[in-house]
Amino acid sequence: MSITDKSKPYFPLANDGWSKEDEATVTCFCGAVQLAFPTQGPGLVNTFVCNCTDCHMITASQFASNFTVANTHLKHLRGQDTLKTFAQSQTIASGNMMTNHFCSTCGTLMYRVSSGFPHWSILRIGTIDDFTLQHTKLKPQKEISLSNDWTGYVPSRASPKLRAWALGTSSTMAPFEL
Repeated sequence: MSITDKSKPYFPLANDGWSKEDEATVTCFCGAVQLAFPTQGPGLVNTFVCNCTDCHMITASQFASNFTVANTHLKHLRGQDTLKTFAQSQTIASGNMMTNHFCSTCGTLMYRVSSGFPHWSILRIGTIDDFTLQHTKLKPQKEISLSNDWTGYVPSRASPKLRAWALGTSSTMAPFEL
């Protein structure tokens, strides 16, 4: 099946990935790590693109396409012991520690966790096994722009309130509040 056929799920690499009405999987490039996540609230917190310095560097791209999941709804199906972590706070505008969880075999970044919001995981939309979800339920709804560079991917820029929170000058809202 090709990606142009939008009538059925499309699984390019993960031959055991799946999607249901309210849940789907993400799998690393080599297949060693697989997680299940909700495709709707309350477990699915939001979807967004970000062009902060970290997202530029860890994706080697202009921006990262992300979605946030409550950890209470994120399930490690396999490979949790294969995950390695790298944490730092030097490039995080808020000063929070950001921990990257990646596959030690292929290097795929599976999710990130901020010390400021330890009960949420930020996953990459590109790791979703059913590619059709990237253009439907999990299409980014917000753009988090921490610089003057706007990707134009999402029609509206980050609100001033969101921008202030992301830059660490306001603590009055939850991250990436819709």
